[in-house]
Amino acid sequence: EVFFDYICPHCLRGHEYLTELLPRYPGLEVEWRPCEAHPRPEQYGKHSDLCARGMYFALEHGADLAEYHRGMYDAALVKLADIEDIAVIAEIMSGLPEPRGLLAALSGRRYEDRLAENNRLAWETYGFPAVPSYRLGENTLESELGVGVSRESLAAFLDRYGR
Repeated sequence: EVFFDYICPHCLRGHEYLTELLPRYPGLEVEWRPCEAHPRPEQYGKHSDLCARGMYFALEHGADLAEYHRGMYDAALVKLADIEDIAVIAEIMSGLPEPRGLLAALSGRRYEDRLAENNRLAWETYGFPAVPSYRLGENTLESELGVGVSRESLAAFLDRYGR
């Protein structure tokens, strides 16, 4: 399980490390768990809930998740797009399957239960100090607040528990 937030630069770096390392572990399946570093109603920066919920729509409709992740990280961290606007998320996903369906799903608050569950797991159940944080079985690799996770520590974690 990978707990991450699209507006977190440490999560982007952790995502890059993980995708680089994954070929070493062909039997390892990743469960992406987008969550919010600062869940609503907290008012710290932009909220990425639409990006997170959109990931579940993309997954359900057979979109390339690697492409989706790249698009959301790019929108949030490079283009500084208004990721709190459903139309902006739909535009980012316009090349992916069912962009009109996405508008309906996000307007209808679909997938909010999954995001709420991910937030609950990350912050209450596992008590992670920050994202990205990783979980394999009962083992966790926690991100250090304001630092993230190094490539070396992620590689050591996967070597120890991912084989």
